[in-house]
Amino acid sequence: MAERIYTRGEKGTLEPLKEDPFSTEDELQKLIAEYPELLDGEQIRPGAPRRWILITREKGIAKTSDGAAWWSVDHLIIDQDAVPTLVEVKRGSNTEIRRTIVGQMLEYAAHAAQTWTAEELRRTFEDSNCASGRDPNEALAKLLQADGEVDADGFWQSVATNLAARRLRLLFVADDIPDPLERVVEFLNAQMPSIEVLAVEIKQFRSESMQALVPRVLGRTAA
Repeated sequence: MAERIYTRGEKGTLEPLKEDPFSTEDELQKLIAEYPELLDGEQIRPGAPRRWILITREKGIAKTSDGAAWWSVDHLIIDQDAVPTLVEVKRGSNTEIRRTIVGQMLEYAAHAAQTWTAEELRRTFEDSNCASGRDPNEALAKLLQADGEVDADGFWQSVATNLAARRLRLLFVADDIPDPLERVVEFLNAQMPSIEVLAVEIKQFRSESMQALVPRVLGRTAA
């Protein structure tokens, strides 16, 4: 049964917002690219919320360090601690979300940690920001909440350190996370100390005049 959210106006009237699954995966992907804060950083790390910069959509991943891209991950983002975060997006109705996506993401992570370099990610970030008319230094300063000049070299050196240590985060994102995927995510998160594995469910609710987006992070362990 579809869920509802009610909004209450100034005059006390209620307006229902009915759950409305995303029509395409690209619709959800575009939202995450424009508003990465939908990957609720407070739920991911209560008390120390994660903030994000988008490196790019469809970041290529090679099989070998000197090879061409063989796969691409839906989004590559990085948090304020310079942890590369791979985001793979599916609709809940896509059968791949129950099994295929897990093996796919682990394969991505294994090769990305081996073939990506901080220099490559920095270049991709700066090029994509400039192409969109944004200042990459301003975006980095906002991520780091820096009042003065941002230490960009120091940040990207931290990215290099995290890549060398295989310190990554994997996020499975959908408008409906099935129970089997949630259980696999919890298991992986508990067993892989250097890699954080989480699922983010983003539900969409609509009325004739309003859209609401409700994220819920799944798979966090006590550790």
